[in-house]
Amino acid sequence: MKCEHCTRKECSKKTKTDDQENVSADAPSPAQENGEKGEFHKLADARIFLSDCLACDSCVTAEEGVQLSQQNAKDFFRVLNLNKKCDTSKHKVLVVSVCPQSLPYFAAKFNVSVTDASRRLCGFLKSLGVHYVFDTRIAADFSILESQKEFVRRYRQHSEEERTLPMLTSACPGWVRYAERVLGRPITAHLCTAKSPQQVMGSLVKDYFARQQNLSPEKIFHVIVAPCYDKKLEALQEGFPPALHGSRGADCVLTSGEIAQIMDQGDLSVKDAAVDTLFGDLKEDKVTRHDGASSDGHLAHIFRHAAKELFNEDVEEVTYRALRNKDFQEVTLEKNGEVVLRFAAAYGFRNIQNMILKLKKGKFPYHFVEVLACAGGCLNGRGQAQTPDGHADKALLRQMEGIYADIPVRRPESSAHMQELYQEWLEGINSPKAREVLHTTYQSQERGAHSLDIKW
Repeated sequence: MKCEHCTRKECSKKTKTDDQENVSADAPSPAQENGEKGEFHKLADARIFLSDCLACDSCVTAEEGVQLSQQNAKDFFRVLNLNKKCDTSKHKVLVVSVCPQSLPYFAAKFNVSVTDASRRLCGFLKSLGVHYVFDTRIAADFSILESQKEFVRRYRQHSEEERTLPMLTSACPGWVRYAERVLGRPITAHLCTAKSPQQVMGSLVKDYFARQQNLSPEKIFHVIVAPCYDKKLEALQEGFPPALHGSRGADCVLTSGEIAQIMDQGDLSVKDAAVDTLFGDLKEDKVTRHDGASSDGHLAHIFRHAAKELFNEDVEEVTYRALRNKDFQEVTLEKNGEVVLRFAAAYGFRNIQNMILKLKKGKFPYHFVEVLACAGGCLNGRGQAQTPDGHADKALLRQMEGIYADIPVRRPESSAHMQELYQEWLEGINSPKAREVLHTTYQSQERGAHSLDIKW
């Protein structure tokens, strides 16, 4: 079985029925240890399925396959149970960071407000033995702010000789993996170098938070809760940043659906709890989001910043115009009758293919593109928006979109802690440390460039 877009004779991915194991086979669950009848049974091991990502061209190496097999609830329970043993030298501080796009899924599942869903999820995780539960919005703040600066720089440097535009977002790991492994250097040169929210969150937890708690990075076990399976690949691909002293930023990624399975077979009568912050005893008092229909909002925030910085135009409301389909939309800024900024959102593989073909022909007029692998955006990640038989749950997606749209928007510039973090943690906004921690480089395969014969 292989993806229709795959160029290989045999796909390296697993099918959904492969090797499903009882999560408690090697590591007993909390329910088992307490002798309770309601055990955590048949939680499937994590898999990167054919329908779950774009990275279908020899994307998973044998070594990565072994590591991916550990990205599941079994590994999560292993650490929970180690923390109950007498040997404190093996104990770890267990931190869970939740992506904002996962919260509407839990709100829909439990038929509660998104704030109540956040508190219920936090309370449940802490009842299992998790020490801290964070929201990844602050990491997205960094990713957006760094992307804003990079776009303005690219716009000013762009010329016939140095084609730095369009800038393509790098927050979606499925898209980045596809660009690196299949498309090659002509495309990766246009990827924004700002790290994704997940990568930044890893550094915040394992570097900044670890120092605040006087912990070494390896004493923290960091779990990400995300809407899609590609986040698991991203955790492996990041490697071991120097600042983390040989420790990965994210040790384990669980999808919203995997967490829901654990909750379904646990005790939901536990006390709700407020989400923690990186700043001492301060708690998150309410759920907010960035300005994006189902994403972290890079397009809207970068568009506003660029309009002000480059053309001194204040844009309050970003107006989207659907073109070929609802997953390809554009936003423009006109000045003196001329379009001076042309941004696009391209979601799903079909729109990405069309974008690449137009780039190849030199007929792509956009300065910036927010690219997401999943049609419908991050809310439609296959780790949460699926029916039991594996198909897209359109009714659930519509419900989650409504819930997400009702969450209040907070701009990254308004965060009270961003300037503090830039100075105390990163030694300044444009410091070498900020560049090292918040930006990345990309691998590229020349064969991809030749196969597409892209000319700029």
